[in-house]
Amino acid sequence: MDPVLASTLLLTFLMGVGLVFFLRAASKDRTTTVEVNSSRPPLEVLDGLRHWLTARGWHITASDAERQVMRFEGAVSASTPLAALLTSLGALGAASLGLVLRQLIPSLGFWPLLLAMLGPLAGMLYRRRAARQEILELRLLPPQEFCPTTLRLRAHRDELIAIEQELGRSLNLQSDGALLSSPI
Repeated sequence: MDPVLASTLLLTFLMGVGLVFFLRAASKDRTTTVEVNSSRPPLEVLDGLRHWLTARGWHITASDAERQVMRFEGAVSASTPLAALLTSLGALGAASLGLVLRQLIPSLGFWPLLLAMLGPLAGMLYRRRAARQEILELRLLPPQEFCPTTLRLRAHRDELIAIEQELGRSLNLQSDGALLSSPI
């Protein structure tokens, strides 16, 4: 086997492996828990969070006054631009593999180029795995001496970041800032 073709085949294979890991990462569950403090009264903070969440399409599925827990559910859809990108990457990668196979086994003709039609599978797989029901759970913790409201929020990382960015000032929410500073 020609060393150029062998290295091209290896790189094409590695590109396929990268696409598989990118697909897994794009649809990975990123549920996280964070504690948030506020100087505002608990009812005001909970009411503000409830209004904001219902405006974003979340609905209350459970509420336990004794345990001081509220649970919300919402449908999360897949990103159309990301699905299109993954479809394009899948098609280009499969076409590249087809070109390499055609060079390795010339008797196949142009049939290996039809592998490019497998590209939409990457977008469909991402759409199926990324679209799911998400849960957001709020738990009111006992007040601390320096702030009357402490909440433990458990939800998808992106939703927690949105809460911190959009409601941080209006509800005087403060956390340790780890969500906004971490790279992932």
